[in-house]
Amino acid sequence: MDYLGGLRGTGLLLCGNASVAPAQYDFDGYISNSGQVTSCGEIRLQASTLREVFGRDDLHLRTAEGRLLSVRFSEKRVSQGGGAAHVDVNGELPAAADWRRRSGARSPKSAPGPNRLPILPLQPRTAQG
Repeated sequence: MDYLGGLRGTGLLLCGNASVAPAQYDFDGYISNSGQVTSCGEIRLQASTLREVFGRDDLHLRTAEGRLLSVRFSEKRVSQGGGAAHVDVNGELPAAADWRRRSGARSPKSAPGPNRLPILPLQPRTAQG
């Protein structure tokens, strides 16, 4: 699997077809060896609401951009006192080319080739005087 980038924003959590609560999300996207885009990450909402919906299998997130994403909790228990949970995400995910790389994310290193010279360490400067 290769890392594609991040997807974050706000949306509306749905249970079946009913609106539940506003939510924030922060997802990471990956592309599998077979070329399928997958995603996982965190959703944040009021702690009491999270406890009510935790474990349900009919949850969706309608993003502010209009995407309908299916979310499934990947943990067995909701964390104590928190309003965040880890989820696996499917549905209307962006195409592989449309994910935004997060700053500081590491890309696979490219191998030296005929057009790429290795970088040599700097030599210490000598004092002239």
